[in-house]
Amino acid sequence: MLLLIDNYDSFTYNLVHYLGELGAEVQVLRNDALTAQEAMALSPQAIMLSPGPCDPDRAGICLDLTRAAAETRTPLLGVCLGHQTIGQAFGGRVVQHSQIVHGKLGEIRHQGTGVFAGLPSPLLGTRYHSLVVARDGLPDTLEVTAELEDGTIMGLRHRDLPIEGVQFHPESIRSEHGHRMLQHFLDTARIGEAA
Repeated sequence: MLLLIDNYDSFTYNLVHYLGELGAEVQVLRNDALTAQEAMALSPQAIMLSPGPCDPDRAGICLDLTRAAAETRTPLLGVCLGHQTIGQAFGGRVVQHSQIVHGKLGEIRHQGTGVFAGLPSPLLGTRYHSLVVARDGLPDTLEVTAELEDGTIMGLRHRDLPIEGVQFHPESIRSEHGHRMLQHFLDTARIGEAA
């Protein structure tokens, strides 16, 4: 079972739909419906943190759940707010971006690792955000896996744990290769039809 934490976002059920198409059994719980310990007691094979309208400090259990997933090496994918939560949970800073973007396509250059494995670079990703993980002060435990031409971080992953985030929305119909990105995450967690 994949546990998807809903950060009160309209895109959450787009993720649920995509994941279901890929053969995943998904349980959706709101970020304030339980504690991180209660979430981990459900024994999820993997965790996904949805986008949301706030910052990581106001995203319910997400920071604590990210740290709990790290302790148990549970695969975790963060999308938008979830990505920012990963950055902050491991010591990075989340800051105001130079511009607010809502529904804007970004040309994303990536390293071809993790969820980006085997995908063309650059690719187009749909962005809805006003916050970003700051590049300066990024902890050594995290590596940048994708960015815009101006250096804005669009993807990061933990160097030693199956924890990864994307700032853009792979579940948006305008994003390229969204299904494949989510399939790569499910493959990491051994969830779905191929598991």
